Amino acid sequence: MDALSNNANRQAYGAATDKLAESSASADVAAITTVAEEILAVAGLLRREPRLRRALADPARSGSSRTELISSILSGKVSAATIDLLGVLVSGHWSGPGALLDGVERLGVDALLTAADRGGDLADVEDELFRFSQIVSGDPRLAGALGDSTAPVSARSELAANLLAGKVKPATLGLVQLAVAGFGGRGFDSSLTRLVELAAAKRDRSVAYVTTAVALTDAEEQRLADRLAELYGRNVSIKVDVDPRIIGGVRVKVGSDLYDGTVARRLAEAKTALSK
Repeated sequence: MDALSNNANRQAYGAATDKLAESSASADVAAITTVAEEILAVAGLLRREPRLRRALADPARSGSSRTELISSILSGKVSAATIDLLGVLVSGHWSGPGALLDGVERLGVDALLTAADRGGDLADVEDELFRFSQIVSGDPRLAGALGDSTAPVSARSELAANLLAGKVKPATLGLVQLAVAGFGGRGFDSSLTRLVELAAAKRDRSVAYVTTAVALTDAEEQRLADRLAELYGRNVSIKVDVDPRIIGGVRVKVGSDLYDGTVARRLAEAKTALSK
């Protein structure tokens, strides 16, 4: 379950995102990116230091005490803007140390997506994350190497950097490296999927995962996007995966909704019916 589905966590996180929006309004892309990278670095620290996580989420401490603690730890190591944001975040009431870590990670992601949006790169970041997830899922050895939770995060992060350096937007690389670390406690593949959805949400879009036997033309993709936008009442970002194994037809997944009109599904249903 997403930590932010809890009402108290959501309120604590909302105060921090309000502060992020306020501080980002007058900041340039480089400054917002720096804050994002620093927040994600702090998330890495909290991931490695369970005692610190517990102290910063301890309901027996006052909010001001938790703010003072994070400020004393980070003073001189990160920017004042980052300290202010994290101070607001930890001062709220969290359901537990894990929820706080999820909140710090999510705040770093939001800051990184804000910087990408400000720089006009957000759509590219969304597409690059999805394309990389397709590349990884199509290569079992690569998927195993990046998703191996028994291997050091630093080694897997370096592998991702070597693969993507100079080929994607800096924000994309940062998000992929967060996926390697296990965004929100998820596996690598699930982390990438969630990050694609958050990038789309930043553009006020839902994501439709579309599987077809052959590639769609631009016109076909636009017609599908228009139809789904009409159905869901908001713009939809189409992510197409070409899989000849479905033989024909189309499979569309939006959130928990699944429409499977593939030939493969119909053949499987026919086979099941004949075997009864």
